[in-house]
Amino acid sequence: MKNSYEKTARALGLGIIFATLTACSVLQTTPTPPPAPTSHAQEVQRSQTSTLTKIGSVSADVIGSPMDVERAIRHKADAAGARYYQILLVSDTIRPGRWYSEAILFK
Repeated sequence: MKNSYEKTARALGLGIIFATLTACSVLQTTPTPPPAPTSHAQEVQRSQTSTLTKIGSVSADVIGSPMDVERAIRHKADAAGARYYQILLVSDTIRPGRWYSEAILFK
């Protein structure tokens, strides 16, 4: 009885270790180049930021929709002279129809 319990516990432990290591590899991204600069700031993904220089961050609080708050972030990035921005979060607030967003700006 004890032998089968030990085998089960060992298999479960190995399974947990394997799952943890697999999850770590999922979080790593392969760097990709950002798109060519344009006259307006462009949204980039995390994998595209490895060669960019962070110049600041912005946030926006808008009544409307998630697209409205993303548009506000894009306008703030343009006003700050950023070529690229990465949106970190878009979240609704306690008040219905009010959205909040944060982004990092890059050159």
